[in-house]
Amino acid sequence: MNKKTLKPGRSSPAPAAAPRRAPGHHYLRFLQRTRALGPLRTAVVHPVDALALGGAIEAARAKLIVPVLVGPEAKIRAAARAAAVDLATYECVWTEHSHAAAVEAVALAAERKVEALMKGSLHTDEFMSAIVAEPRLRTARRMSHVFVIDAPAYPRPLLVSDAAVNIYPTLEDKADIVQNAIDLAHVLGTKTPRVAILSATETVSPRIKSTLDAAVLCKMAERGQITGGILDGPLAFDNAVSLEAARAKGIRSPVAGRADIFIVPDIEAGNMLAKQLEYLAGAQMAGIVVGARVPIILTSRADKTLSRLGSCAIALLLARRGPSRPLPQAR
Repeated sequence: MNKKTLKPGRSSPAPAAAPRRAPGHHYLRFLQRTRALGPLRTAVVHPVDALALGGAIEAARAKLIVPVLVGPEAKIRAAARAAAVDLATYECVWTEHSHAAAVEAVALAAERKVEALMKGSLHTDEFMSAIVAEPRLRTARRMSHVFVIDAPAYPRPLLVSDAAVNIYPTLEDKADIVQNAIDLAHVLGTKTPRVAILSATETVSPRIKSTLDAAVLCKMAERGQITGGILDGPLAFDNAVSLEAARAKGIRSPVAGRADIFIVPDIEAGNMLAKQLEYLAGAQMAGIVVGARVPIILTSRADKTLSRLGSCAIALLLARRGPSRPLPQAR
């Protein structure tokens, strides 16, 4: 690549800073799109602290969900007192403990008595284990989590997958993770999402497995095995988000510098990336599990109100998506 020679005393002009938007800008757009949709009847699993219960009630007041509270009666009533919530107006299903709550909620979803599942105050492993064990909720796709991140300095919603469910995904798993994320991007309004397959480098190296996976995934997209998006990789994160960084390295790509979806090598890389964006870049975090028969809302006790509402709005848009790609049948 040719480099311009700078005159003495002059420096290269700094790239223009991306305009910063108010936190939650994209979530507000999602919420606006739900105005004409009916709320989603949602089993809230084990909401036994004020934050988990309060988040579900906030979503109910925003007309995003109709909560069905599932868990131990004494603990949920104690959480309701702490959150100043009157349980008389909400349906409750009492269970003995968190594991029983997960099993009961999953049964409600499998029997189509609820349209979505929402994690309360239990560990993600316990919650997801009950879901994966129910064959009526599975499809031919592997379930995967997508963070829909609203970063003030980035011009579009930033989807990161998988940072919460699949620990060390195989190449076959990653193909499903990519397709799940593309399908969700369509629901959120991106017609042809650009997908960056992330690694530590932008060149394929036999010593770095994630670069080999990236190359294969891109070839799968070329052959029609992954559809609906434009894939490129391997790409380092700077090349995926910055046109200047991509140009400096001589990368010519329809994805570099303007990616919509970021596919990470494993859960460790994804979790660290998402949390860094949240705590160092002021990003808001919403999240959902896709690839199941119903939307699965994963929330964290650290989530802010707008993030919780964003997750519920995404679930509602997904459930009411109308005519679209049919869900693959279970294997």
